[in-house]
Amino acid sequence: MDSRDTAPDSWEQEDDVEAPDTELQSAFTGLNVNAPEFVPSFIPRGNPESTDQDGTDTVANMEISEPAAAVENGETDANTVETWEEKGDKDEVEPGGGAMEEGGAFGDEAQDEIMEEDEEMPAPKLPPPPPDAPKKEHVNVVFIGHVDAGKSTIGGQIMYLTGMVDKRTLEKYEREAKEKNRETWYLSWALDTNQEERDKGKTVEVGRAYFETEKKHFTILDAPGHKSFVPNMIGGASQADLAVLVISARKGEFETGFEKGGQTREHAMLAKTAGVKHLIVLINKMDDPTVNWSLDRYEECKEKLVPFLKKVGFNPKKDIHFMPCSGLTGANLKETSELCPWYTGLPFIPHLDSLPNFNRSSDGPIRLPIVDKYRDMGTVVLGKLESGTISKAQQLIMMPNRHTVEVLSLLSDDVETDDAGPGENLKLRLKGIEEEEILPGFILCNAENLCHSGRTFDAQIVIIEHKSIICPGYNAVLHIHTCIEEVQITALICLVDKKTGEKSKTRPRFVKQDQVCIARLRTAGTICLETFKDFPQMGRFTLRDEGKTIAIGKVLKLVPEKD
Repeated sequence: MDSRDTAPDSWEQEDDVEAPDTELQSAFTGLNVNAPEFVPSFIPRGNPESTDQDGTDTVANMEISEPAAAVENGETDANTVETWEEKGDKDEVEPGGGAMEEGGAFGDEAQDEIMEEDEEMPAPKLPPPPPDAPKKEHVNVVFIGHVDAGKSTIGGQIMYLTGMVDKRTLEKYEREAKEKNRETWYLSWALDTNQEERDKGKTVEVGRAYFETEKKHFTILDAPGHKSFVPNMIGGASQADLAVLVISARKGEFETGFEKGGQTREHAMLAKTAGVKHLIVLINKMDDPTVNWSLDRYEECKEKLVPFLKKVGFNPKKDIHFMPCSGLTGANLKETSELCPWYTGLPFIPHLDSLPNFNRSSDGPIRLPIVDKYRDMGTVVLGKLESGTISKAQQLIMMPNRHTVEVLSLLSDDVETDDAGPGENLKLRLKGIEEEEILPGFILCNAENLCHSGRTFDAQIVIIEHKSIICPGYNAVLHIHTCIEEVQITALICLVDKKTGEKSKTRPRFVKQDQVCIARLRTAGTICLETFKDFPQMGRFTLRDEGKTIAIGKVLKLVPEKD
C-alpha cells in the first residue's frame, strides 16, 4: 500500500513543477488574473504531505511564469531580451498594466473592471464556499433581432466591459479582422467562434457566454438573426428569461428589419411564444453618421415598434424597456454616455442588474429539456433546468424513452457544482444512456413525477400569417420547448372569438390568417409536452412551414393514445 502511495507522490511533485509553465501561462493570458490569487485553489491539489515542498515550489513558479506568459503571447518572440525588462517593470507596477498606458482613460475603466472581476472570478472555481453560490440569481438573456443589427457585437462588448474577455484577446481579433477588411466585426468574434460565422459575419448557432454583475449571473444567448436559422433562434429563446431585441437605427436598416419579411417582427413574436416575459429594446448603431444620436430617429423607431410589440402580447408599460446604445463604441452599455443627454434611464448593464428577481419553483418536479448532446468521456447533455433541483449522483428518467440515467457530474455555466436550481444552464454528464439514444427535445425528469408524453393533443392556435386557408390534414413543423417535430392538424374543433373569447358552436371547415381556433394536432413521433395550465414553459409552441412562422399556440389538453 505504502509503495503504491509513494509513486504517485513523486509523480505529482514532478508534475507540479512542470505544469505551471504550460498550464498557468494559458490560464493567465486567458483570465488576466494576478499570480498570488491563484495560490489557494492550487495548493489543496497536492497530497497533504507534499504541500510543504510543493506549495512553495508552485508559488515560486507562478511568480516566474506570470511575466513569461505576457511575453509569449506578445508579437515579438525574437527580441525577448528587451521586452523582458519592459514587461518585468510593467508587471511589477501592476499586472496587465499595458492596457493603462495604451488606452489612457478608457484603459483605466477597463483596468478597474478587470481588477474587480479578478476578485470575483476565482470564487466559482473554488469548491469550499457553497453559501455564496445561491446569492446570485441566474438569468438567461437572449439577443434577438434582424440580421446585422449588431447582436454579437453588443454581446462581445458586454463581455469586454465586464472583464470576461481581456484586452489582449480583443486586440488579436481586431488585427485578424483588419486583415480581412472587417475591422468593425472584431467584437462579435468573441461570440461567433467558428470560421464560417466569422467569414460571413453571420451568427449560425446560438452563441453562449456569461458575465456577472453585483447581484446576478447572466448567460448571454446570442441568437442568429438570419431567417434561414430561425429554428436555432427558437431553441435559444426557449432557454431565455429575458430577451434583448436589438434594432439598428441606421437609415434603411431599421426599415428592412421591420418590414413584413424582416426578422425584427418574427423574433419578437417567437420570443413571446417561447415564454420571454420581459423585453429590452436596444436601439443600436446610434453612433452611425446617418443617426448621430438623434432623438427624433430614436422616437421614430420607438413609435413604429410599440404598436407591433403590443399586438404580439407585450405590455408597453410593464414588459418593454427602450434604450439607445452603440455596440461598437460601447456607449450607454455600462456607463451613461455624454453623447445622448436626452436619455435619463440607467445604462444597459446596470438596468439588467436592477431588474426584479424571477420567481422560480425549486421544489417543483424536475424538468430539463435537452438542447444539445455530445460524447465526451460519457454522454453529455446541455439544457436549462426549468423547475426542480438536480444534484450529483441523482437517478433521473429520460423521457419519452424512459431510460434511467445517473448524473455523474454537473456543470453550471462551465463551473462544476454539486447541485443546481431552476433557471441555470447546465451540462450534465450522464451514465446509463448512449449519446445516439438522445434527441434534442427529450426531457430529464424525476421518477416520482414524469412529464407527459404523447402524440395527440388539443391546442388553441392563433394563425399569424398564412396566404391561403388551413384545413384538417395540413402539415407543419412544431417547435415546442427545445423539441422540433412534424405535426399534422387532424381536426378543427371550434373557432374562438378574439374579443369575447366565445367558442363557436359548429366545427369550422377551415381557418385563415388572424383567426384563433382550437384544433387537434398529431405529431409524427412521440414528444414530451405538458398542458399550458400545468407547466407554461412546456405548453407553448410555434408552427412553422416553408421557413415562416405560421401560428403560435398553447396546449390545452393531452389526448391519450387509443391502443
